[in-house]
Amino acid sequence: MSSNAVKLYSFPLSGHAHRARLALSLLKVPTELIEVDLRKGEHKQASFLAMNSFGQVPVIDDNGTIVADSNAILVYLASKFGDESWLPRDPAGQAAVQRWLSVAAGLVAFGPAAARLVTVFGAGFNAEEVIGRSHNLLKVMEAELASKSFLIANKPSIADIANYTYIAHAPEGNVSLDAYPNVRAWLARIEALPGFVPMQKTAVGLAA
Repeated sequence: MSSNAVKLYSFPLSGHAHRARLALSLLKVPTELIEVDLRKGEHKQASFLAMNSFGQVPVIDDNGTIVADSNAILVYLASKFGDESWLPRDPAGQAAVQRWLSVAAGLVAFGPAAARLVTVFGAGFNAEEVIGRSHNLLKVMEAELASKSFLIANKPSIADIANYTYIAHAPEGNVSLDAYPNVRAWLARIEALPGFVPMQKTAVGLAA
């Protein structure tokens, strides 16, 4: 592995960690993958907390520059390794990306991601409530994707990376994508990008 490789501290079933891994791969950044065993509590050890005091994956180490939080990592990687299509430099383009990063951190986290946490990890959320939130989000995404190929334009950006994983894996949380053809076509376009890497599937929920 190149000494210049970016170290990615990850967990294979974390959609947040997958965002970082997908960005690194799409941007063709040499990467050293370091698995953090969440089941053994490695993310709560002092050595890991020194990198991210919240004790969460993902974290990247870019030759001494430590960045935590999946969306912050996307901004960092796109700024350093990507062109303006991944993270626009103009104010309107940046705002459009930020809107969808907020969706990923909010509506996605409390909808499809939470629904999947119930089935994959046994989280104590109200399943009916988080599934309902998921469909409210998917209806909006379906309408917005009627007029463009990706979330902010007809080219992919980090907005798409931030929202892809938990939407793609929503059926694992009993959230059906059957009623959303534009969303399914968007997922397929991301999956067709050179360098795409999938997240490990879990045979639960509607994906069982």
